[in-house]
Amino acid sequence: MLQDPQQIKILLIGLLIGSTAFDILLSWLNLRSHTLELPNRVKADMDATSYARSKPYHEKNFRFGLLRKLTTTVLMVLLLATGAFGELDAWLRTWIESPIWLALAFFGVLSFGGDLLGIPFQYYQTFKIEAEYGFNKMTPKTFWLDKIKGWVLGAVLGGLIVGLLIWLVDLMGPDFWWIFWAVVSVFMLLVNVFYTSWLLPIFNKLTPLENGELREKIESYCQSVDFPLENLFVMDGSKRSSKANAFFSGMGKRKKVVLYDTLIEKHPDSELVAILAHEVGHYKRKHIVSGMVLGILQTGLMLFILSKFAFSETLSAALGGEFGIHLNLLAFGMLYSPISTAIAIGMNLFSRKNEYEADEYAATTYEAEPLATALIKLHGDNLANLTPHPLHVFLHYSHPPLLQRLGALDQVEASRKAEDS
Repeated sequence: MLQDPQQIKILLIGLLIGSTAFDILLSWLNLRSHTLELPNRVKADMDATSYARSKPYHEKNFRFGLLRKLTTTVLMVLLLATGAFGELDAWLRTWIESPIWLALAFFGVLSFGGDLLGIPFQYYQTFKIEAEYGFNKMTPKTFWLDKIKGWVLGAVLGGLIVGLLIWLVDLMGPDFWWIFWAVVSVFMLLVNVFYTSWLLPIFNKLTPLENGELREKIESYCQSVDFPLENLFVMDGSKRSSKANAFFSGMGKRKKVVLYDTLIEKHPDSELVAILAHEVGHYKRKHIVSGMVLGILQTGLMLFILSKFAFSETLSAALGGEFGIHLNLLAFGMLYSPISTAIAIGMNLFSRKNEYEADEYAATTYEAEPLATALIKLHGDNLANLTPHPLHVFLHYSHPPLLQRLGALDQVEASRKAEDS
């Protein structure tokens, strides 16, 4: 471990600048790879005139994202270079003695201050860029209500987690990590199980899918694959955006399938059943469980490494302050970013594999073509880049690019027809 606070400060600044420069380069490469000529595979189901708006949309997002990244990076570099984090800690220490309340106040100021600085960017993104391309359905009232709810929820949950962490560090020393890992693992399981029951309703309204032809078709499919569907909900996604989605959440009797109302509005029943079949595929292939296990394991790895840095006086000094667990947590988060990036790449590889498997399940238990058509429409409606740069896909895509998914679905359908013949 580096023993010179100045060397650590330089390393932190270098990581910030290097990460920002690489992200900008990658975004630029991805934008350059964006072509407006529709591939033959999607021409029948995607409007060329509408898709022509996709590149200007991504260009505007790139320029705006560039401004946002540069602003954030310059601010962080200044805070590190001037020792502002240490000065904030010293000021808070004049008012607060308890290490738990000190840490809560420190992270509270940083989180709230950072979010306040980000509001102009979020507001412009939502009410200018997204609105210009017909995506935004959010009102200013909803925007601010979401902010207030997020602040309250973050203060409650974040406060409990950080407070527990500092208490365990103070109580157990370097051995804190495995107890905290156990607690966080339970928390992650509870969030997965109760997310749609406790957290999601704070922001969105869930209503059971009404009886009718669509529900009958969905229930018929679920019976055919022995999937016990008890909780099928529609979410008011149109409250905020015209973009559509669907997701699966929970385990056991708490599992829920949620369809956005915008999805139901834009797709016929056959495509909606195919989308649901894809979500059922995630359940049948145990992707939710395996993803949860991997998430818990990587959390344990992070906490174990943190235990080796948490008591370093040098880390706190690099941020311009005297020893404090909260300062070390902040510095560690920056130092850990390369490891976090490497883990994220592995998780994305795993996620893309799972998407292929869920697509295959939907194609073999239902039909490939409705799912393919639904994917094409979703990408077209969302003005997605159909030709992303391979490096951008490798590093950031949790789902395979559309053309690769369609190619895999076509192979499944061809094999199915060959078996039937």
